[in-house]
Amino acid sequence: MNFSAILLIAGLFFVYSLLSRRISSSFLTAPMIFTAAGLLIAQFVPGLFGDTIDHSFVHLLAELTLIFVLFTDAAAIDFGKLRTDYGLAARLLLIGLPLTIAAGLAAALLVFEILTFWEAALLAAILAPTDAALGQSVVTSKIVPLRIRQTISVESGLNDGICLPLVLIFAGVAGMMQSDAAVLAQFTILQITMGPVAGAAVGFVGAKLIDFAVDKNSISASMEGIAALCVALVAFALAETVHGNGFIAAFIAGLTFGSILRHKCRFLYEFAESEGQFFTLSTFLIFGAVAIPLIGQNFERSYLLYAVLSLTVIRMLPVVFSLLGSKTRLATAGFLGWFGPRGLASILFALLIVEREHISGGKQIISIVVVTVLLSVILHGVTAAGLSGTYGRYMRDVGVCPENENNTEEDGS
Repeated sequence: MNFSAILLIAGLFFVYSLLSRRISSSFLTAPMIFTAAGLLIAQFVPGLFGDTIDHSFVHLLAELTLIFVLFTDAAAIDFGKLRTDYGLAARLLLIGLPLTIAAGLAAALLVFEILTFWEAALLAAILAPTDAALGQSVVTSKIVPLRIRQTISVESGLNDGICLPLVLIFAGVAGMMQSDAAVLAQFTILQITMGPVAGAAVGFVGAKLIDFAVDKNSISASMEGIAALCVALVAFALAETVHGNGFIAAFIAGLTFGSILRHKCRFLYEFAESEGQFFTLSTFLIFGAVAIPLIGQNFERSYLLYAVLSLTVIRMLPVVFSLLGSKTRLATAGFLGWFGPRGLASILFALLIVEREHISGGKQIISIVVVTVLLSVILHGVTAAGLSGTYGRYMRDVGVCPENENNTEEDGS
């Protein structure tokens, strides 16, 4: 990357930082702004980040972002609350997510004749994870009931890690069409088995060592976070060394680390809000500058059709179905169904996994993902503030207190 790229990125982040408070109160979201900036860069400074997504800088940034996002999201999950307070999130993850992938697979087979069954499954799995950052005002709005905000955050934090093994399996099977089946089968099995083993081991040891250092008062608060991030990187590197998948390892390491660690690692969560946001927004910037132009001459109206289906029917019907029997109001089911934006995880899965495999429909899959994420960035960003206010006022009118964590709207209280 040249100095012009560094100057442009630093300048963009600096200006955004100066205006961030004002921007947060508008309909604009950070992903919208950085994606739009990437589009402008592609138009006026083409090739700034390289000509293709194979550029080493793009892949390095994408890999680091995915490692840290998977680890920090998983480490932040409170399993005690997950069992007691996150019933809606559990329904969305255990029922809604598989149904979303199945619906996406069926829709892809109907819309795209060129995709094989496993390529359609891969597309569906890539687009199944949600990204709460695209509708940030939803999870920060004080008028939206706390339980609903937590549900959206927990679902977004876990579904990328849950979908990752499926993405790897579907990519591996789809790639078998062009490569030796036995070799690819062995490779895929190692990826999804050795990765969790390495991640669990590193997460466990890392948490125990940090707890020991805290007990002995030998580690500073700021270095706790650095040590935690090193756990993520070690898990990734160790898994890749033993032919496992490093991204799965990072996610499992985060789950293990968060459940074992006795001391609250404050700096780790501060990282997710600051340095982690830098990685995330940089990815959206490159998404606009590098990924979107990839569509080029390959754009077809069927891509847009599938994108619309992905954000509506494919997402919303499984959500409504998963909430049956919970006495959840239809307004809540619709709100949760709509605010399942497709964003960072889908981008990174497409950049890092589809390109790695020998898949005949890989370019089409990437193009469809790009169109879907772009549409989601626009629609969910524009509607987040308005719909949050409308829904929050409705819930207040029916007697649900926004800030009462124990006030469950399912029972009509």
